[in-house]
Amino acid sequence: MGYKNNNTGYSNDLLASRSIIRRGNFALIPPDGLVKNTVPGFENCELSILSSPKLGASFVDYIITMLPDGKNTMGYGEAGVETFVYILDGKVKVSDGESEYIHTSGGYVYLPAGKKMYLENQNDGKNSEIFLYKKRYEVVKGYEAHVVSGNTNDIEAEHYEGMSDVLLTDLLPKDLGFDMNFHILSFKPGASHGYIETHVQEHGAYMLSGAGVYVLDNEWLPIKKGDYLFMGAYVPQATYAVGREESFSYLYSKDCNRDAQL
Repeated sequence: MGYKNNNTGYSNDLLASRSIIRRGNFALIPPDGLVKNTVPGFENCELSILSSPKLGASFVDYIITMLPDGKNTMGYGEAGVETFVYILDGKVKVSDGESEYIHTSGGYVYLPAGKKMYLENQNDGKNSEIFLYKKRYEVVKGYEAHVVSGNTNDIEAEHYEGMSDVLLTDLLPKDLGFDMNFHILSFKPGASHGYIETHVQEHGAYMLSGAGVYVLDNEWLPIKKGDYLFMGAYVPQATYAVGREESFSYLYSKDCNRDAQL
C-alpha cells in the first residue's frame, strides 16, 4: 500500500497524527500517514483518495504524483460525471479524446459530463503532481457546461469582499450550465475572512502555500501547505493566515447554481 511521504519503518517518536475526521461535517488530512491507493486506469501514478462519499462528500478528490511515465489512457470519468484537474507541479498533457491541452503549474482543465479525461506526464523524465476531482453532474434543462482550459497565472485575481489583503481567483465561468466552480483564495499574513461563514455548499480544499488557523464547527485547527480540508454543508468556517512573508492560499471546489433537493 505505502504512504504518500514514502516514510517506512518505525518513526523516532510516538504514534500521533494531526488528522481529524468528523464524517459528514469536516476533515483535516495532512500528508503524513496518507496512504497510496490503486485505481484502475492510472499507470505509474502514486494516488491517494482524499474525499469521497464515504467521508460524507458528494464528490471525490485525489492527490496524484505522476511518475516519469505516469498516465491514464483508459480514460477517467464515467457517464454523467464531470471532471477537473489542476496541475500543482510539472507538465501534463490533458485530453478529452478530441482536443489536447498541455499545462504546467497553475494550469487546469474542466471536462463536462460525457467526456472522458486522458492524462499523461510530460515533465522530461521528472514527476508531476496533480489535484483531481469528479462529481455527478446535476442537469438543468436549457443549460449545459462546456470544456474549460486555462492557467491561474493568466487570471487577474480580485479583492475578496472588498479586502485588499485577501485575493480570489475564479477558475470556471459564472454560468448556470456549471453546477460547481473552483477558486483559489489567498490571504496575506494576518488576513482573514470577514466573518465566519455558514452555508449549504460543500468544499474540498487543498493548501497550496503558507499556513493558517482554520475554524471548523468551532474547532480551531492549525493548517499548512500540503494539507487537505473537507468542509461539509452548514459547517461554520473561516480562517486566519499566519506566518511572516508567504501568503496562505488554497484551491477549493464549491457546488453552486442549483436548488436544494427534497
